[in-house]
Amino acid sequence: MKRFFIVIKSIFVILIVWFLAHSIYITIDGLNDKKTNADVAIVLGNKVNKDGTLSERLKARLDKSLELYNQNRIKIIIVSGGLGKEGFWEGKKMKEYLIENKIPTEKILVDNFGNDTEKTVENSIRMMDSLNFKSAISVSQYFHQTRTKKLFRKKGFENIESASPDYFELRDFYSIFREFVAYYKEAI
Repeated sequence: MKRFFIVIKSIFVILIVWFLAHSIYITIDGLNDKKTNADVAIVLGNKVNKDGTLSERLKARLDKSLELYNQNRIKIIIVSGGLGKEGFWEGKKMKEYLIENKIPTEKILVDNFGNDTEKTVENSIRMMDSLNFKSAISVSQYFHQTRTKKLFRKKGFENIESASPDYFELRDFYSIFREFVAYYKEAI
C-alpha cells in the first residue's frame, strides 16, 4: 500500500512539474514579439459585452493590431470571431472599433465564423490564400499564442508569428490551465 501512495505522489509531482514547465514556456513564447513584419495581423475574437461594447480583453487585442498597423508592420487586419451568446457578431464589432480608430475599411477583413481557434486558423488561411498573402502575426493573449501558432503550422501555414497586448488579469491563471489542456487535447 505504501508503494501505491509513492507511485501516486510521484505521478502527481510529475504532472505539476509538467504543467509548470509548459506554463512557463507558453508565457515566454506568448510574450516574445519578434518585431517581424507580415502581410496581415489576425485578431482572434473574444467577448462582446451585453451592451455591445467590447470587453477590455478584446479591446486590448484590437489596440495591439492598431499598433502593428501604425508601425507599418502589417498591411491588412483580419478580425475573426463568432456570434457571441450576447447576440453580437464579434467580427463585425471588431471592425467597427478599428474603423472608429482610423483604419480604412478596405484594410479590414472580417471572419464572422471563427467560432474557435481552429476555425479562425482555417478561415484565415483560406482568406490569405485567396489574396496570396504569405505571412501573418497572430494577435491574442500571450497564453493563447503557442497553440494558435501550432495550429497554423499544422495546417501548413509556416510563416506565423505573434504579438500580444500588454493586458493581464486574474482570469489568466484559469486561461493558462485551459490552454494546457487544449494544447494536449489538440495533440491527441
